[in-house]
Amino acid sequence: MAKNNEVTFEVVKELGVLSEGAKGWSKQVNLVSWNGASPKVDIRSWNEDRSKMSGGVTLNFEESQLLFDVLEKNMDDLDV
Repeated sequence: MAKNNEVTFEVVKELGVLSEGAKGWSKQVNLVSWNGASPKVDIRSWNEDRSKMSGGVTLNFEESQLLFDVLEKNMDDLDV
């Protein structure tokens, strides 16, 4: 039996752009629904029309809150 490996996604809400590259790609933070599941916080690079993407990080709400807390707690150590 063949498996369908197609991944579907919907960018539910654009939260922000972290950086933009010279070739039109931008690193974004979005709420994304993968394969019809509940939206999660997603950080990855996308090309201009979102037809291609890089590997990224997808976090549920609790993980997003923990990341925020860790970054906030260590803010002084981040300015290297």
